[in-house]
Amino acid sequence: MKDHTPVSEIGERSLISRLSGMLNCGCDPEVRIGAGGDDCAVIDISEEEYMVITTDMLHRKTDFPVQMTPWQIGWMSAAVNLSDVASMGARPVGFLSAMGFSKETDISFVEDISKGMDDCARFCGTSVIGGDIDTHDELTITGTALGKVKKSELLTRKGAKVGDVVCVTGFAGSAGAALHAIENGIDIPDSLLDKLLTPIPRIMDGMALAHSGAVTCMMDTSDGLAMSLYDLADLNEVGFRIDEDALPIQPEVSQYITSDETTLTELALYTGGDFELLFTVSPDMLEAAQSVCYLNVIGVVVERELGTGITCRNGQNLTINRKGYLQLGD
Repeated sequence: MKDHTPVSEIGERSLISRLSGMLNCGCDPEVRIGAGGDDCAVIDISEEEYMVITTDMLHRKTDFPVQMTPWQIGWMSAAVNLSDVASMGARPVGFLSAMGFSKETDISFVEDISKGMDDCARFCGTSVIGGDIDTHDELTITGTALGKVKKSELLTRKGAKVGDVVCVTGFAGSAGAALHAIENGIDIPDSLLDKLLTPIPRIMDGMALAHSGAVTCMMDTSDGLAMSLYDLADLNEVGFRIDEDALPIQPEVSQYITSDETTLTELALYTGGDFELLFTVSPDMLEAAQSVCYLNVIGVVVERELGTGITCRNGQNLTINRKGYLQLGD
């Protein structure tokens, strides 16, 4: 019997899980991680290395703030995919893009987008190696990034153990704070605005952490810290206890975002767009991780029965909600 439920009612993650279950990824022994299994698919390409591959689709209305320049749109389109490559500890080896524009789009607009893509790819140590262009009612860009990683250094979402420490690179909630400022007419400095408009994929950090051997699991935080924690909790059958005082808040956020309705903790947990790395580390390997990457320890892995929660600065323990940036109606 066909299911006529609208996709908006089940949400992006549920739909991906459902479709992934329909696909026969196990028919090819070279596919080590297939559809929906991680930030990237993983292909066995040699005795020493895996190739990782990811793709993402972005749209004018839902993914590109009106303040974005064409160059920033191109940068973002590459960054969102290259961040997934970073989360596997891999080195990027190419980026492809399929772009849909209206027939009235200026050539200069398309050229600036392409330049932004190329600049982001070059920043990450790779290049744009191909793609496609078509007409479309709404600006739509689908990117595909490829990377390589030594088999002994591949990082995935699975591997967290009770007692591991929880770490994150950079800040939490900066992109969400910038978007909040834009939507509410708050004047903010470029140091904060850039976190939203030109996010930096953590390629070098991902590779360094992979090489350190300290990380037990990792993913990026583009959909928000809370949602990423739940993704890891479900896959590893664990819980997380996060320390509110340890959440890394960018100083500019504290300075410019003041609202009774939006707390800094809520921005850090529930807003997306931060292309940081969330990972767990065995306690005896924490110094090794700290020696190769600037990181913030924000909590600890706990038993599944304890759930995913936060210890507030007043000592109260609260549950972290399963929410963040999602599409398809969530």
